[in-house]
Amino acid sequence: MARNIEIKARMDDRAQVLARLSPLATSGPTDIAQDDTFFRCASGRLKLRDFGDGTGELIHYHRADEAGPKTSSYVRSPTAQPDTLRQALTLAHGQIGRVQKQRTLYLIGRTRVHLDQVLDLGDFVELEVVLRDDEAPESGVEEAERIMAALGIAATSLVQGAYLDLLS
Repeated sequence: MARNIEIKARMDDRAQVLARLSPLATSGPTDIAQDDTFFRCASGRLKLRDFGDGTGELIHYHRADEAGPKTSSYVRSPTAQPDTLRQALTLAHGQIGRVQKQRTLYLIGRTRVHLDQVLDLGDFVELEVVLRDDEAPESGVEEAERIMAALGIAATSLVQGAYLDLLS
């Protein structure tokens, strides 16, 4: 199962974050529309991500609902039919919510940096430090903390849980 170290924080000043991010980025920006539908799930979280272009991916993940750097273990499965997959999963499991966002993706080495504009929630920044299979989470936490400092992300702006939880 793939793993990464994640943080999510409210972003009060997108321009300031961009000014710090641009010189560090090794790739980006890439704009991505995302419409995430969450389904009832006995263990972890299950969501279908629709990219709005006829493609999507089903994602199952486990992650602690706490502020600060945390490990997320996940499986992603691409789909060319997100609409019918959403319908089947809704009938089988039931929907528990939906999150729509416009994501701008940058990379700083192996770390994915997301600048998210989330409908009805506002602006956020996420970091995902992708871990190697044999890598201890501590090295990813250290990298996340270094990037947080470089981007000016204060510990007080960190949020816990998923965007879905913030909408509830």
